[in-house]
Amino acid sequence: MIILLGGSGYVGQAFQRLLTGLDVPFHNVARKELDYSETHRLADFLAESGASFVINAAGYTGKPNVDACELHKAACLFGNAVLPGRLREACERTGTPWGHISSGCIFSGERPGGGGFREEDEPNFSFRTNHCSFYSGTKALGEEVLLGAQDCFVWRLRIPFSEVESPRNYLTKVMRYARLLEAANSLSQLDEFVRACFECWQKRLPFGTYNVTNPGHVTTHEVVDLIRASGVCTKEFEFFRDEDEFMRVAAKTPRSNCLLDTTKLQDAGIRMTEVHDAIAQSLRNWVRE
Repeated sequence: MIILLGGSGYVGQAFQRLLTGLDVPFHNVARKELDYSETHRLADFLAESGASFVINAAGYTGKPNVDACELHKAACLFGNAVLPGRLREACERTGTPWGHISSGCIFSGERPGGGGFREEDEPNFSFRTNHCSFYSGTKALGEEVLLGAQDCFVWRLRIPFSEVESPRNYLTKVMRYARLLEAANSLSQLDEFVRACFECWQKRLPFGTYNVTNPGHVTTHEVVDLIRASGVCTKEFEFFRDEDEFMRVAAKTPRSNCLLDTTKLQDAGIRMTEVHDAIAQSLRNWVRE
């Protein structure tokens, strides 16, 4: 029995679709059913249910974007840094293996010398290094809490997108924003992301951290070109002159724009579609709300 936490969220719903499609028995645990932020309650539940694996898709992201985290810091800190530690304690107490959804937003830019950041690199967009967003700072703390965790996967997600129009879908956001910031990023196709995460467990890969993004990286202008070429949206997209103007006009907190290296995941035998191809495929299959 797979136990899913945070199953009502954007990523959690994708896990529900995956597990249902694979006919894998799972229990989506709602907070109103069980307050899994209480370590002893979750530990008792895991022991009684005979859970074979736990997927934690719960966390605080802020809506419509990370700017909201600046206004709800207590909830953000609890959901992204405190909760993972309590889940770790419950899972280790019961000997239950588990996977935690983290984020690549704990990095900014590219690795010194070029290329994407690797799993072993120290976060450079965190409370310990510079003026990061509060959201990114709490996600970095969440990974610190899990250092040395037993039987635990840490899966780093990066700007999810899919073929289904949604306020949480990066492609939808690009089409709806009045102006855009040019930046280079790694991205995660949502359904490929959850499949790759679950394959880590199915294939019994070594526990640890994995960057789960589509290979390669893409710029905002390249995303816009793919959108316009698809015919899904043909408006004239406008861009900020630079990041200074973006921060002055449109944002309350700095954004993480970064590249992640996916060699570890690929070497483990888990393949995801190259990012430009994945975006084009999502746009070909576009489903409106």
